[in-house]
Amino acid sequence: MMNRFLYATLLLFAGLILGCTPEKKPVLTALEGQVFGTTYHIKYADSESHQIAIDSLFEAINNSLSTYLPTSDISRVNRGDSTVVVDAYFEEVFAKAKRIYEETDGYFDPTIGRLIDAYGFGSGKERKSLSPEEIKSLMTGVGFDKVRLANKRVYRDNDNIEFNVNAFAKGYGLDIIGRFFEGKGIHDYLVEIGGEIRARGTKLGTPWKVAIEQPNEDGTRSVQKIIPLVNESMATSGNYRKFKVNEKGEKIVHTINPKTGLAQESNLLSVSVRAPGDCADVDAYATAFLAMGMKRTKEFLKKRPDLKVVLLYNDADNNLQEFTN
Repeated sequence: MMNRFLYATLLLFAGLILGCTPEKKPVLTALEGQVFGTTYHIKYADSESHQIAIDSLFEAINNSLSTYLPTSDISRVNRGDSTVVVDAYFEEVFAKAKRIYEETDGYFDPTIGRLIDAYGFGSGKERKSLSPEEIKSLMTGVGFDKVRLANKRVYRDNDNIEFNVNAFAKGYGLDIIGRFFEGKGIHDYLVEIGGEIRARGTKLGTPWKVAIEQPNEDGTRSVQKIIPLVNESMATSGNYRKFKVNEKGEKIVHTINPKTGLAQESNLLSVSVRAPGDCADVDAYATAFLAMGMKRTKEFLKKRPDLKVVLLYNDADNNLQEFTN
């Protein structure tokens, strides 16, 4: 009888101790480094470091989609290697590209790889002061309707077609990291690669907040506005930093219009797009809108109220203006 009483007392005492144990405070882990030719910053609510796994994912994405890696699947496809059996990353990116190419009437088109190289923004050989004839020749390889993917193999209508998915590869890369976290049961995180962002949950109970920069061409940095992200992805595209000046003194921007083959500025200086879902998608839309210009972008947004934008442009008096929806 005494032993039973003692055992019950000990259990009660243990329960009181456990009940009084202070609740563990949430831990926010931060990782940073370089990938895809830029920097990354990651924050997530978990005490465990997942650096090794994240590095492995980055490496796998590069092996599939990097045009700067000669041994990658995309580089081998571009060289005409018919033996390439692409992986799941390539398949998903191809499917996304096809859908957004069709939605944007071709203003997003990853088959402009040779034009990107020719203008000096890719991994291939740059051509100085492209002539109209050279641009016309390069345009024979442009058109996502000229390629198809079947049984993990890529088929091109002609050898002038070169894939370049750098316009939304950063967004896709951080989507893969975000899905990795969710698979680990981590639902509060922010992944940023080169300014593109995927945010889920909260930052220790408060919304994640990110800045949209003003389009300063002089290299200075200033904030246009702060955006709270609640289970959203956001991407920004602009031509105010990444550009060249050719021998004629003309400004050559890195956003190439797939319709014309020209690397000229539209009337938009900066486009930020956010939406629930994958960052690769908003990354692609931001690129397309920059090529479309203000008028076509506004028309497109009427059909897509799920896409929220901040469009920065100069008015007739060269004053910076902002459009949001």
